[in-house]
Amino acid sequence: MSTTPSPTLLGAILRTVVRGYQVPDMAVPTGPHLASPAARLAMTIEQARQAVAHGKVPDVSLKRRFVDALAGMVGEAMHPDSGDPAFQAMVLRQRMAPVREFATLSARAEGDRRVILSAVNAVAHPGRQQRMAPGWQREALADLHASAASSSWSALRAIAQRLLDSPDSGNGSPVAIGLARLLDNAALQRLQRMETLEADEAVRRHRSLWDRAGPRPGSATALARGVSAQQRGAGAEALAEQALQALVQRLNEADGDDGLYRVVTSLRVPASIPASHERAKTEWDVVLLRRAPVEAMPAWDVCLLVEVKASVDAATTDFPRLLRGIGLLAHAKQDAAYMFESRQGTVCLRGAALSALRTSEPDLQRTVLYCCDARAEAAPRLLSAASRMQLLSADQSLAFASHLAANQHADVAMLEPVWHLLLASDRWKAVLNQYSTLRQVRGLMVNTEDLLAAIRQAVAKG
Repeated sequence: MSTTPSPTLLGAILRTVVRGYQVPDMAVPTGPHLASPAARLAMTIEQARQAVAHGKVPDVSLKRRFVDALAGMVGEAMHPDSGDPAFQAMVLRQRMAPVREFATLSARAEGDRRVILSAVNAVAHPGRQQRMAPGWQREALADLHASAASSSWSALRAIAQRLLDSPDSGNGSPVAIGLARLLDNAALQRLQRMETLEADEAVRRHRSLWDRAGPRPGSATALARGVSAQQRGAGAEALAEQALQALVQRLNEADGDDGLYRVVTSLRVPASIPASHERAKTEWDVVLLRRAPVEAMPAWDVCLLVEVKASVDAATTDFPRLLRGIGLLAHAKQDAAYMFESRQGTVCLRGAALSALRTSEPDLQRTVLYCCDARAEAAPRLLSAASRMQLLSADQSLAFASHLAANQHADVAMLEPVWHLLLASDRWKAVLNQYSTLRQVRGLMVNTEDLLAAIRQAVAKG
């Protein structure tokens, strides 16, 4: 049983706050065409999970509904106009060898580019050029540097070769040695091959599909979106902090002690907690603390851990990290105290309260909130984005889609191995449990305005 402080008033507020993002028990489909393929998949997967949970083997009719729904979802994703360009790019990569080669080269292109820029700077840095006498060689080195800056790899090779072949290059000179190393560099060969592949029709189609899927990493559009997302996130966190500050005021009034509760933000877990921090949440957005009953030193106990999400779906993606984060905190030693950094400064938290944290559903209901300022959807998506992508990315799904793309017959039986993976593979457990996880996460989520309303209602009741 958890010993984490949870005063009566706080518990009452958490029980009464509107949970507008909740999703119901999964409905059982009554016909094959009453929902989208993705929704039918979610329903079928949940029925399979329930069967497995009760020690039963899902029946053959359930498998048939699963493969039919998966085939339908693949077909939707492959539609030339309304389909999923990211998935279509994956299928094109599987079908076309030049696309696979281009994708492999692209994955290491940024590192290769840095290697070549460094090699070019060694012989043609603008500072080095300035120390040379005017003439064709200095101009050629300037062109070499410009070609590297503009990622013109074939032109770069031609210029470097011309410089090296010139009688004026001086065999054995530092410039000649640097040019020879540049021309022999495997990174330049890969970049030049990638440049050649860019003219391939299938590669151009692949790049076009990725452009439709979203801005490329590092592009101006991607950076602008990142800045916008950070701003939205900061605004959502500020609103959640405001709600928790109102809660602190109400709790302190109820206990007649202005300093009994406090709020800290960006609470960072110290390395001194003896457990692995890998893939665990190590920074908590907003945390409600209660002064610990310790006279020897000022210390605090965790009452409520609040994570803020600007979008509804982000919480489901975040949930595994949150569970690992609570597990990390629970490894605190009961008789120890830990110094946590936050935006409000260093705070000392008792290990006794941290070690009492648990990840059971009832414990999470008492100690965790996901706050969101986005509206709840009228019809929540039943199949999570991560589960959808894992289902589509399965080798069998890609092979099925490749048949569709080639206008060949695609037998849905090709997809049956995905069903067996879903039931037997540890890697597919998250997909099998995806709806029960969705329900649990949505049960922990509140709209920040609803939380403020519940606090104001508690204040009005006095």
